[in-house]
Amino acid sequence: MKLISSRDNPTFRHLKALAEEARYRREQGRTVIDGAHLLRAALDAGVVPLTTVWADLPLDAELASLQEQCADAGIRAIGLPGNLFKALSPVDTPTGVLAEIAIPEAIAEGRAGESGLVDVIALEGVQDAGNLGTLLRTAAAAGIRRAWLGEGCAQAWSPKVLRAGMGAHFLMGIRERVDLLAQVSAFAGQRLATVLADDAQAVFDCDLAGPSCWLFGAEGRGLSPGLAALATRRVYIPMPGGAESLNVAAAAAVCLFEQVRQRRTV
Repeated sequence: MKLISSRDNPTFRHLKALAEEARYRREQGRTVIDGAHLLRAALDAGVVPLTTVWADLPLDAELASLQEQCADAGIRAIGLPGNLFKALSPVDTPTGVLAEIAIPEAIAEGRAGESGLVDVIALEGVQDAGNLGTLLRTAAAAGIRRAWLGEGCAQAWSPKVLRAGMGAHFLMGIRERVDLLAQVSAFAGQRLATVLADDAQAVFDCDLAGPSCWLFGAEGRGLSPGLAALATRRVYIPMPGGAESLNVAAAAAVCLFEQVRQRRTV
């Protein structure tokens, strides 16, 4: 394990830029994942880190096991003293391990073996990193296999979105900076938008058996008129409690798990 003790070290500066700068991540095609859970999720998905970074602190059993697994795989390892690791980590309470990964092209095009028409979420202008990560986590949990992110969305592979996603990134195909008008209009299944309109139907009364493309818009603004017009079905979520609206991630959870409920066979 190579030990780094200076903030001026080129490797440290490179990792720091990946952790903090969206443009640098795009230029490099790489990002930083934080913590044992995300590292384990990446390894389980066959994503081999380029570098692992370990705090120069005693490791718990889980971290020690991961360190041994990474060492056996020949993955480059770097050690940092506690103060440098904390400066590098994007979280307030670092867990003791970071990893640099290439943003996986295979995952960006969908999971291996995927074929035919599958469910999709199409996201427009979701700028809050926590909401975006939660949307991806919810979609993956509901069995959605693809996510299309239009211009204006937060960067899917930023450390904050990755943390909120809790490994969802490694379970689904994520495409960024998508031309949503073109992509959604070409989708052959039903296209559903959550909007308040006279012709909207309660989501609990909709037939969600077939492949679906769910359209979710920015917090506050909702979907743009052009994208909303592509919906073949408009739905709303009944709210007997009198609230005006739901957070976009909460609304997606209601819709996607109503789809799961309808499709249950047992």
